[in-house]
Amino acid sequence: MKILEVTLDEDAATLKRLDKALSHCAQDYSRARLQALIQQGNVQVNGAVCTNPSAKIQPGDAVILQEPPPIESTPQPEKIDLDIVYEDDDMLVINKPAGMVVHPGAGNHDGTLVNALLYHCRDSLSGIGGVLRPGIVHRLDKDTTGLMVVAKHDRAHQGLADQLQDRSLSRLYTALVLKVPIPIKGYVEGSIGRDPRNRQKMAMNVKNGKAAKTFYHVQETFGEACSLVSCKLESGRTHQIRVHMNALGNPLIGDPLYGPQPTAVQSKLKQAGCDMGVVNAALNFPRQALHARAIRFIHPITGEEHQYDAALPDDLSDLITSLRASISG
Repeated sequence: MKILEVTLDEDAATLKRLDKALSHCAQDYSRARLQALIQQGNVQVNGAVCTNPSAKIQPGDAVILQEPPPIESTPQPEKIDLDIVYEDDDMLVINKPAGMVVHPGAGNHDGTLVNALLYHCRDSLSGIGGVLRPGIVHRLDKDTTGLMVVAKHDRAHQGLADQLQDRSLSRLYTALVLKVPIPIKGYVEGSIGRDPRNRQKMAMNVKNGKAAKTFYHVQETFGEACSLVSCKLESGRTHQIRVHMNALGNPLIGDPLYGPQPTAVQSKLKQAGCDMGVVNAALNFPRQALHARAIRFIHPITGEEHQYDAALPDDLSDLITSLRASISG
């Protein structure tokens, strides 16, 4: 159960209503969510349960918000094809396609990687991730492609999670970004947390953000229009590469949340001499151009070093091929 305790200051008290004051103090919650929590009896004011969202408050009032744990439904096994790069009795390495959500959540109750794993692995998945995330050691965004590790039992899960924590589990990504980063090799560092103005997005240097660092290195340029960049994570925050590259001034092509304006993409590609077919291909690329291309780790049971690579998916490979031909031509 998540608990938030606050003493209302003058700024919060000027809002007069309990729900508005809590919204001021707890920006991770929408006002509608806070109103529901109040009405469900999950908020106390000065030690007494208050179920009225419009209750009057005063400076110095002690407010406690207790968010109950979510009620988890049990995902069902589904026969979904998986691109399995490696598998043994302890773990798997999966090459995830674009469009596949990793675990069930709001609006995605089936068709996820977890549903596929439950069918493929039957009863052999780690329980550390809970009902909704069995076996899931780390995740990729829905439309990010590439390599993930999955644990079949708790000992393997803990071993892989420890490597994530101490950074001995290494992940390399390939991103196609607008323009050419300056310098061409370096890092972006800045905490990442939920954007208080848009709950679907993450943002840098916000309240309660977590430390994040991304190393990058330009691998190939397409004039001054785009570049292919290798990224390595020192941390693993939600949308980290997408947020950090955007902060650098080089948003990912196709990114629906942080991506470049269409006019900027069109202008840069035209300046580089690209024909309209390539311009339209970049403008209409249906997802963030990001691929988890390599992963290296120590097997959590045998102690052997493993390294795997995954070729670029066809959609991204085709766009890059078109860019090369258009620029060189």
